[in-house]
Amino acid sequence: MTLGQPFDWLQQPPAPMAGVRGIPPVAGLQPWRGRAAARFAVPFDPLRIALFLLTVVSIGRIHQQVAAIALLRPALVLVIAATVYAVLNPRLVSTTNVKRTWPARVVAGLAVLACLSAPFGISLGGSAQAILDVYSKVLVFAVLVMAAIRSARDLWFFVWAYVISTGAVVWIALFATHLTLEAGDPALRMSGLSGAYDANDAGVVLLVGLPLTLLAFQVSKAPGKLLSALIALGIGAALARTGSRSAFLGAIAVGLMLLFYVKSVSFVKRLVFGAVIVVPLILAAPAGYWERINTIMHPTQDYNWDEIDGRRQLWARGMTYMLDYPVFGIGIGNFSRAEATISEKARLAPRGKGIRWTAPHNSFVEVGAELGVPGLLLFSSLVFGGIWGMARLQRRLPRSWARGSPEERLLYLGSGYLATAMAGFAVAGFFVSHAYMDHFYFLVALIVGTYGCVQGPRRAAAIPASAPVMSPGPGGGQGAPAARFGG
Repeated sequence: MTLGQPFDWLQQPPAPMAGVRGIPPVAGLQPWRGRAAARFAVPFDPLRIALFLLTVVSIGRIHQQVAAIALLRPALVLVIAATVYAVLNPRLVSTTNVKRTWPARVVAGLAVLACLSAPFGISLGGSAQAILDVYSKVLVFAVLVMAAIRSARDLWFFVWAYVISTGAVVWIALFATHLTLEAGDPALRMSGLSGAYDANDAGVVLLVGLPLTLLAFQVSKAPGKLLSALIALGIGAALARTGSRSAFLGAIAVGLMLLFYVKSVSFVKRLVFGAVIVVPLILAAPAGYWERINTIMHPTQDYNWDEIDGRRQLWARGMTYMLDYPVFGIGIGNFSRAEATISEKARLAPRGKGIRWTAPHNSFVEVGAELGVPGLLLFSSLVFGGIWGMARLQRRLPRSWARGSPEERLLYLGSGYLATAMAGFAVAGFFVSHAYMDHFYFLVALIVGTYGCVQGPRRAAAIPASAPVMSPGPGGGQGAPAARFGG
């Protein structure tokens, strides 16, 4: 078989790869008989439905806007239900993704460092609380999603889970918040998110969701295209209401990636995608928005430049923590505590005056200070390695996949859009403390799932041998019963 015959193997029964035993067929992959005849199918098994709902709850935060739902503790219930069901039904998950892809191994390394940072940091109790209350739940969620993506159908399903979550954030930003003017701020910004996200946090979630929404638009039928188009329009308007300068910079990064990198899409279509975001952003921009954005051009005149709790001095103190605790850091979850105890700010504060426990406002500084130099290196490899890895993977895939079966189009286009989403996080995440947040680890889980789908035995014959992404092995299984979905 040659690369000039990329579809012949789809018409033949699956055969084991040379030298590899016991590889099951890829779940949900059907012979390609024409674009109109194929659709993705919703995997109606309890595990994936629970993880879909958990994604909407954890990332969309819709339950925090409805008190009756919040009382039911939906996130806790769903993560327990999904974990128990996965343990009792191992055929529904694949451990190969978790064990043999490099991003999953990096996540495991970060988890180990987080645990080691607790006894060697400045507060064992503070780190233990951060691990038990937040980080452990995020890790379990991410690992479950990694293991649940056994096929392109599953990958498509979880892409839509994030798109729906983004739609929830858009709804909150547009209809469940109001605009306020803070002291010294030239622009109205949304507030009143009832604990869901502040303006900068919401901007990061929206930026990650934007490329995934465009991916969903391209691989969907008419109903899915309509829904994803509405969400994409809403993202532009919601970004304006955040008034977030970091989100604006992230939007520029995403726009540049879409315009110059995602070349699997025609240039005209890329311009249309850009207009879909820019036009509602301009129309929905509140009073003072562009004056606020213009301050980016004058950083030395901003409070973040010289105030003691401004970002520049805050990041400098964070780097000091990392250099003082280079191996294990000050301990996960201890940055704000360090600000009030061991920082230069605390040492110089007048006796009896309160000290602000400030968050790092930078995901990279957060990890470097709390997990040390090894943590910063691992986290940076996830971010920048995720961008480079997905870009490299797309270059290795046959270009014909861009117009191939739905599975091939999803994997080919998805690798480019996942790189774009991670680029948006890299820029916007430089101004917020999101190193341990659900949406970042969910994005990593989608990257892991993409590697796993591409390495499937039926697809391996069409991929150059010089592009291994993980070692094949057992762990997958036949797809769960599915129903046809028009999206």
